[in-house]
Amino acid sequence: MQLSIDEAEAFLDETAESFPAALFDELNGGVNLLEDTVPDPDFPPGEMYILGEYCNDMMGRYINLYYGSFSALAQLEDWDRETWEAELRTTLSHELTHHMEQRSGLHALDDRDAEELAAWRQEYESGDSAR
Repeated sequence: MQLSIDEAEAFLDETAESFPAALFDELNGGVNLLEDTVPDPDFPPGEMYILGEYCNDMMGRYINLYYGSFSALAQLEDWDRETWEAELRTTLSHELTHHMEQRSGLHALDDRDAEELAAWRQEYESGDSAR
C-alpha cells in the first residue's frame, strides 16, 4: 500500500503534536517532508535508503524526512498503513533524538548508527541482506 505524501505529512503533523514541545526547542528549520528518494550511496541502488536526517548547518537546525525513500521501501516490502505510520513515527523520533543529543553534546545515537550501518554493510557483503 502506498500512503500519499499528503497523508504522510498529515500523520507526521499529528505525531509531532503528540511529542513534548521541548523536543522542538532550537529546531528552527522544523521538520520537513521532502519528495526525494535518497538511496544510501554505500549500497547498490534499491538496496538501502536514507529515510531522514538531522541537519545542523548554516541554515539552522532541522530534520528532513524523505517521502520517496519511505515510498520505495513500502513498495519493496509491501507495507500496510500501520507499517507506514510506525516507520514515520520511528524515523521522526530517531531524528529528534539526534537533535537532543547534539544540543547536549552527546553522540551515543551517532555511534549506534555507525555500528548498525557497519553491520548492514558486512551482512550485505556476505550475501545475507534483507533490504
